[in-house]
Amino acid sequence: FPAGYPAPMTDCDEIAFFDFQATEKSASPRTLANYRDALAAYQKWRAERFAGWRGETADDFRDYLFALMKQGFKRATIRLRFAALRSFYKFLVLRRGLARSPVAEVQLPKPERGLPVVLTLSQIDELLGMPLQVDPDKKSPPWLPLRDAAILELFYSCGLRISELLALDVKHLDFIGETVRVVGKGSKERIVPVGEPAINAIQRYRQEAAVTSGPLFLSTRKRRITQQAVDQLLKKYLKRSSIPFAISPHKLRHSFATHLLDAGADLRSVQALLGHASLSTTQIYTHVTKERLKQAYDTAHPRA
Repeated sequence: FPAGYPAPMTDCDEIAFFDFQATEKSASPRTLANYRDALAAYQKWRAERFAGWRGETADDFRDYLFALMKQGFKRATIRLRFAALRSFYKFLVLRRGLARSPVAEVQLPKPERGLPVVLTLSQIDELLGMPLQVDPDKKSPPWLPLRDAAILELFYSCGLRISELLALDVKHLDFIGETVRVVGKGSKERIVPVGEPAINAIQRYRQEAAVTSGPLFLSTRKRRITQQAVDQLLKKYLKRSSIPFAISPHKLRHSFATHLLDAGADLRSVQALLGHASLSTTQIYTHVTKERLKQAYDTAHPRA
């Protein structure tokens, strides 16, 4: 099976669907895992009543929707599960001869319009400086703080997704042109500028860790770094900082986009840098900048 492919299943429709997603759609391992979990969650909910995907009705999926809402699942989680189910049934209709999709008839709750959490410039400066200020673990290789510093600098410099950063190889970086070639969702490539601080941090890390080719960011065992390792290093530096909320790679991505717009970058450019397929996805950051302007006004204006 291809990398990230779900464990073998007995249902032929499921096997064909995941093969289609992995080969023809170039779905990421994370997407495949989300789809697999969504299908498994529905089957578990149906339990002994589940007789096969082709026998399910729109009413069955409406009951499932109500059950999830009653259990207090967030709208985003519900919509994610049903997106997987819709993709699966769309495949059955287009490729496997099913007459119609029962999920298409289910009306989902509207998505919540929460604004992204964004770090301030001072918080960004504090976070990016933490790896070289914290006393290193004597059991870890001496290049580890330099690696952590390079990871944080690159996240904020380029607004990368976690999956994009993990997949980076040394060959993807153009140190002379100060750009990085990123492979995003759907295997779409884009070229993103890299700031000088990030370039310098990466070069220091590479020199100390003797990274000349292959994966850019390595684990202590000299293998490609994992998402779990990135999550752990963020938690490590958060504990030692004054930042009052949890940090994720996506918060650094949000901060990257918002700070660009705050400084006058146009929306289309930010869309291209983030690798968003739709401009509407990027537009949420305009709401963030407006909110920040309101806060600044309320704080500073004498007659606010």
